[in-house]
Amino acid sequence: MTQKSHTTHHGFFSLLPFFLLNFAGSASGFGSMGSIAAAFGDSGFFCAIDASGKQAVICWGQNTTTASSPSTPSSSQNPSLQIPPMAALAGGDGFLCGILSNNSQPYCWNSNGSSTDLVPPPFVTTAYSHIAAGKNHVCAVRGSYYSASNSGTVDCWDIVLKSDDSSKQSILFSLTSKQSTLFYNPNVSTLAFTNVVSGDGFSCGGASQGGLVCWGPNSTALGISSVSDNFVALASGLGSVCGISQVSRQVKCWGNSSSFLPIPVGTRFVSLAAGAKHYCGIREDDHGVECWGSFDPSSIPKGSGFFTIASSRFVTCGIREVDLVLDCWFTNASLPHDYDPPLELCSPGLCTPRTCVIGEFTFNASILNEPDLETLCVRRELNICLPCALNCSEGQFPSSSCTANADRVCTACSLCQNSSCLDVCKLQSSAEMEQKHDRQLQRLVLILVSSVLGITLIVIACCLLPDIISRKNAEGKKQFASCIGKDDLQKDAITDSSPPVPSTLSLGIAQVFRLSELKDATNGFKEFNELGRGSYGFVYKAILADGRQVAVKRANAATIIRTNNRDFEIELEILCNVRHSHIVNLLGYCAEMGERLLVYEFMPHGTLHDHLHGGLSPLNWSLRLKIAMQAAKGLQYLHGEVVPPIVHRDVKCSNILLDGELGARIADFGLLTPNDRDINGAMKEDVYNFGIVLLEILSGRKTYDRDSTPQSIVDWALPFMKNCKAAALIDRYVALPRNVEPLLRLAEIAELALRENPSERPTMSDVAGSLEQIVKDGLVL
Repeated sequence: MTQKSHTTHHGFFSLLPFFLLNFAGSASGFGSMGSIAAAFGDSGFFCAIDASGKQAVICWGQNTTTASSPSTPSSSQNPSLQIPPMAALAGGDGFLCGILSNNSQPYCWNSNGSSTDLVPPPFVTTAYSHIAAGKNHVCAVRGSYYSASNSGTVDCWDIVLKSDDSSKQSILFSLTSKQSTLFYNPNVSTLAFTNVVSGDGFSCGGASQGGLVCWGPNSTALGISSVSDNFVALASGLGSVCGISQVSRQVKCWGNSSSFLPIPVGTRFVSLAAGAKHYCGIREDDHGVECWGSFDPSSIPKGSGFFTIASSRFVTCGIREVDLVLDCWFTNASLPHDYDPPLELCSPGLCTPRTCVIGEFTFNASILNEPDLETLCVRRELNICLPCALNCSEGQFPSSSCTANADRVCTACSLCQNSSCLDVCKLQSSAEMEQKHDRQLQRLVLILVSSVLGITLIVIACCLLPDIISRKNAEGKKQFASCIGKDDLQKDAITDSSPPVPSTLSLGIAQVFRLSELKDATNGFKEFNELGRGSYGFVYKAILADGRQVAVKRANAATIIRTNNRDFEIELEILCNVRHSHIVNLLGYCAEMGERLLVYEFMPHGTLHDHLHGGLSPLNWSLRLKIAMQAAKGLQYLHGEVVPPIVHRDVKCSNILLDGELGARIADFGLLTPNDRDINGAMKEDVYNFGIVLLEILSGRKTYDRDSTPQSIVDWALPFMKNCKAAALIDRYVALPRNVEPLLRLAEIAELALRENPSERPTMSDVAGSLEQIVKDGLVL
């Protein structure tokens, strides 16, 4: 947050009217306490309590004078920053404070650990139950953090520059602390508080007997008066405060309205965070994030719930509920390339001695599947109480409701099998259903037009070219004697109307199918059998007379007109000779009555694109690495083992299919080989496009995404890889593996494949070998 310098005033306190306040929820911004917190200002950074059960602290962020790097107690890049385990965290301007987990004493630090005297000597050994950091001051409530008694008097101290430093550039290295005069008043010092929140020149505390007391030079500017609501959470930004009403769970704000208008109406929240010119909250219904003020709506994560969030000036980070992984986003642009949140699991909330109440659940550490990890708290008697969610994000439905030990469970709508979830999913996708009906109508019109054209072509062919057809059939049998299993079938198919005899499919021999046989297998090429379509034509799912499932590719009229019979024969001869375990192999063909149909192996698990982007079951990291290796081997076969070599020319996730064992198969490769003079360059184009596929596998992001900035996955990813920040690319919607080394090696292979100079790119053989080595080394997760 860009801060204006605060003008010093004579100390005074304004005792505002009391109103009842309960801080049962969580909030983050200036002054709030949680398991994740952000430091504002030019030297802003983030810290969070990890999920190891030791309540260790991990830090990351960006500053203007030193290189940004994750800072942990064991960080070799910044050994001077040794942060002890914490019970809670709160952020100020260029510094963070926390309560030590072992003795409840306060501890404050700046981004590089150079300032170690940020708690004045009179308060260093005092135990506190609550702490709040403002722009340049800290207030804390006396009492043990783990005590059953949750109230005490408040102490405040100032965070200031050392007297011998005058340059703003030295802020990182010259902060110190002193007892506060601006935030001291005899009336306030005699009151007992349960909690406190601090902002820019003000602090407010919930009194143990009820009500809120605010004090400090800027407290009157908030304009808080005659407020009767109770609140479950507060967050403060620059000169403003927002709170969540305990009754309505809706947001109310006071102070400088430029940072919080328009306030969301009708939405219930459980948590808040404040940035420079915006606020964000976690919705009660689905735990999704919603922001207001000045921000870019496209930057907010979609389809993911969060346990808690925190904001610095323009960056917001949260802990995802699905896997406890950190997710960060820039409020007004894409995340800076040198901003790299660590790949660490973080605590979803604060460890407290209280018992969870109705509407909350106790977090169960066993879901992390970590050996010997029974709790995320340093003491077994502590609990992490989190608010229950009611619904799920779009495309999902709650398959089980919240219980005392677990939140509601969300399941993809594609797995819905009862009327209750059908209603939910239908409600969420009604607009898409209308669009689908429109597309189906357009398809029907297109099919009718194509059918008329096809019939016309067939009549012309039958009337004018019977002798040509006869000669081509004879030539076809001779040409494909090496790869056709039934030599006399084509002739019989034209003259014999009796039912065909099922034949055994065999890889290495292409079977000649009758048109009637394939019509029966596809139910007359009906739309409900359609698997997909492309420039060649339509692809249908078919069940042959012997019960086998196959895929039938039917050429459209444009393809038939554009290519002559000789080209089709050459293409068939090439396809007959292509046989590999990671290729979608040709089983047979049909060339009756002007039709051109190719019969392929059926891939029951769809395309890689469908699993990464289309809503099918997500792929874990082991499968993603295996698929990458197998797809590379398929392309390696086309480039190096087929004679003459075949260049795919259209390598992408939708042309990588998954068989019954989720093995990768390359499909839709170019049928005609390129000229000798450009074959090497064309192969390097395949390598480049496969590098894009590797990025999609690694990040889960589409090749081109209109809702992201930049929209191209290559433009987005390359700066991270060139700055050794490849970890920022890893898909955080898949459970984070213990060992991320193979994923970083995958990023290295992708970066090589995406080199601008084709001569610097590896061959597909090199790529396949590198991916195979990852698997052979036992690094599959």
